[in-house]
Amino acid sequence: MLKLISSSRIHRLHPTVLRPAHDSASPLLRVLGSLGGLSRRNTDVGGRYFFCSDSGDGSDQVVDAGVKAAEESQSKGSAIVPTYPRPEDYLTVLALPLIHRPLFPGFYMPIFVKDPKLLAALQESRERQAPYAGAFLLKDEPEADPSVVSSSDTDKNVYDLKGKELFNRLHEVGTLAQISSIHGDQVILIGHRRLRITEMVSEDPLTVKVDHLKDKTYNKDDDIIKATSFEVISTLRDVLKTSSLWRDHVQTYTKHIGDFTYPRLADFGAAISGANKLQCQQVLEELDVYKRLKLTLELVKKEMEISKIQESIAKAIEEKISGEQRRYLLNEQLKAIKKELGLETDDKTALTGKFRERIEPKREKCPPHILQVIDEELAKLQLLEASSSEFSVTRNYLDWLTALPWGEYSDENFDVTRAQKILDEDHYGLTDVKERILEFIAVGKLRGTSQGKIICLSGPPGVGKTSIGRSIARALNRKFFRFSVGGLADVAEIKGHRRTYIGAMPGKMVQCLKNVGTANPLVLIDEIDKLGRGHAGDPASALLELLDPEQNANFLDHYLDVPIDLSKVLFVCTANVVEMIPNPLLDRMEVVAIAGYITDEKMHIARDYLEKSTREACGIKPEQVEVTDAALLSLIENYCREAGVRNLQKHIEKIYRKIALQLVRQGETVDATIRSAQSMEPMKDKVDSDELGVDTVQKENSELVEGSDTEKVGETCDDVDKVQIGLSSDQSQILEVAKESEEDKEIEKVLVDESNLTDFVGKPVFHADRIYDQTPIGVVMGLAWTSMGGSTLYIETTFVEEGEGKGALHLTGQLGDVMKESAQIAHTVARAILLEKEPENRFFANSKLHLHVPVGATPKDGPSAGCTMITSLLSLAMKKLVKKDLAMTGEVTLTGKILPIGGVKEKTIAARRSEVKTIILPSANRRDFDELAPNVKEGLDVHFVDDYMQIFDLAFGDEQSQNIK
Repeated sequence: MLKLISSSRIHRLHPTVLRPAHDSASPLLRVLGSLGGLSRRNTDVGGRYFFCSDSGDGSDQVVDAGVKAAEESQSKGSAIVPTYPRPEDYLTVLALPLIHRPLFPGFYMPIFVKDPKLLAALQESRERQAPYAGAFLLKDEPEADPSVVSSSDTDKNVYDLKGKELFNRLHEVGTLAQISSIHGDQVILIGHRRLRITEMVSEDPLTVKVDHLKDKTYNKDDDIIKATSFEVISTLRDVLKTSSLWRDHVQTYTKHIGDFTYPRLADFGAAISGANKLQCQQVLEELDVYKRLKLTLELVKKEMEISKIQESIAKAIEEKISGEQRRYLLNEQLKAIKKELGLETDDKTALTGKFRERIEPKREKCPPHILQVIDEELAKLQLLEASSSEFSVTRNYLDWLTALPWGEYSDENFDVTRAQKILDEDHYGLTDVKERILEFIAVGKLRGTSQGKIICLSGPPGVGKTSIGRSIARALNRKFFRFSVGGLADVAEIKGHRRTYIGAMPGKMVQCLKNVGTANPLVLIDEIDKLGRGHAGDPASALLELLDPEQNANFLDHYLDVPIDLSKVLFVCTANVVEMIPNPLLDRMEVVAIAGYITDEKMHIARDYLEKSTREACGIKPEQVEVTDAALLSLIENYCREAGVRNLQKHIEKIYRKIALQLVRQGETVDATIRSAQSMEPMKDKVDSDELGVDTVQKENSELVEGSDTEKVGETCDDVDKVQIGLSSDQSQILEVAKESEEDKEIEKVLVDESNLTDFVGKPVFHADRIYDQTPIGVVMGLAWTSMGGSTLYIETTFVEEGEGKGALHLTGQLGDVMKESAQIAHTVARAILLEKEPENRFFANSKLHLHVPVGATPKDGPSAGCTMITSLLSLAMKKLVKKDLAMTGEVTLTGKILPIGGVKEKTIAARRSEVKTIILPSANRRDFDELAPNVKEGLDVHFVDDYMQIFDLAFGDEQSQNIK
């Protein structure tokens, strides 16, 4: 057994000092003597030697012992044990409690004794040359979990146990321990033999009577014991391969103990295993050698499994760490090798190469001053450290500089016919805009190149300003880029940040060029009339350099800090109200007004564009839906009166969503009917098989039924035929219904007309603008412009009270300052005209009047209602009705002159919507009216005036001499 274990030794440790004992005739002594080189004189002193090992932490500690001179044995520090009395003579011993593990024979253990009386008793015993005590494992508290390690607080409580309480907590079986040395409160114990407590002798310090236990007799040649011991040895050898701790124990033990016996083997395995204290105590208490070997085998097997787990954990962690280190080292070696061979350069050189490769194809087209800046920055990049902040700034700067499309232009298409086709495909009407774009293309074709212009599309929301920009880009074959400046308050969004700032970025224009990849895109600047103004400067002023044709050839971005040529860029701006655009900015634009759409244009747009796109988006086929013209007309006039078509598109989408739901529900109903019809087919097959079965039986048994009643057989066959005929007729009816349902499903069409329009979009939102068929006295219809288009507007004046000198005018209707001033001017002009026409009429001098503009929730402020207010005042003063179907617009001066107004197209469209036949406009607006489309002017009687007396004659008289049609 010694050879089996010692063959696994790897390390050689310092020999552990041995302690002599009685029985010099032991054969083990000769082995130890030969190994230790003991002299004959020392051998004559005699003694037994024991291996000493700390079972607590597994480390080998040297216990001062040996064969020394007789005079040294008299000192207190001597570890020499006298020959008499012998250990087995001690039947009464001091009881020492062990907290963590039991003490096995042949092993040593240091313990701490906190009780002064017990420590003094141990010291006295040692000085009396009776250095023996009993070491007993302490039982756990009843409620404690033995698998949980006790804390230091628990240890303190254990040290406080005394007397009978301590006696009750001790295990009965313990170990006779030799007191090797005492240092302060630390006592070194060496285990000798097993003891069993019989009774308590004294309480303080605790002294007990003991019986010395001997192992039960066993047969050394028993095969089972041999096999068990060899399995223990084999397991120990396996553990030795993974645990250096065990290896140290075995090497030292085999070096000094000589040969193993079965009891020693069992104690050794249990003592150095990592088992808990109760399992070790179980081994200590077992006197049957075979059973003890089995218990030890279990413990070392478990230790083997723990060692395997430990090895796998260590291996996994080592592989992870070594793998990362190995990968790092290999990468560094690879870099070094490639650098030596010139196969790869460092990061800075790679970056420089990337930038040079990017700019190389553009070098011929790139301006010289740009190339110079790029070369300077590349040279600076090589001198900078990669970890410096300036390096990242320079790298980002070069990234932007080399990514811009210097001198790269897209091939423009100057085909006017193709452009006309594309514009007509995308938009209906908008003749002014289309004509302007075609002019631009024609000039570009004649010159051979196109110069960027700034076109501003102005008009109410929803008229298609943004989509027109996309169509222009498609017609010209230019890249399209859109950015909105609505609410923009930071100049850096346009001009860029300084490079020194953290997170600095170029402006929108530089970002645009990088995204589109060409230097001549079409840039749509949306909502230019809604520019904000913040603490960081005025964006409107920053846009001047961007949009000015004289300056944008050398546009300077703060980030790039090099001039950029934007002269080839076509800028298209959009705005709702031109008046909101700053004048210096407006001066650089070419304004193209989009007034809105009349009902006829909306009908065409809804039918040819909106309905088609919405139907495709909803997945509905054209043959499944029919929306009548009357329904579209009602939708436009009663639900969507705004100038644009965005709201109209929303209503059409609402109609088609409801139609889609209706079609899906009908389809599910038809599918259910078809499935129920198909479920009847197996029944028909079953009837047919039954019929065939009857026929077969009848034919097979024809000989048997020859003598039977043939009439009954015939009746049976007839009944089967009737059942089949009945089921077949029902089946055919259901199938016919299913076929009809399927046919209906294919040809069914949802009809949307004026009668059922409310089922899809609800009740009408608008009613007729006209409140009166014939305006009463004091009421006149005017024409107004709003951001949503034009509308008709009634101005009403009524008499409040009369009194001498009480002439006054009260205004309501949420009027702005301009309209309040217009009302005061109108009141003055009306008094002058009345004095001229009817000198005796003192109406204005003695009457308090109230002038009101209905729809008081809507703010009204504009210089175009003066003549309407004068007419309303004069109608009330002279008690005359205004001519039927008459509407007017225009501002008046104190002398009665009529001033021009804006929004002629919108006001004309509003008049047509209200079925007005006669319109009065200022003479200065004749050119605006002449430019309107023929379908807008159709059926209108228009009069152009420059003095109010002409309006007076038209409104109250029958003279038509000054009408200009």
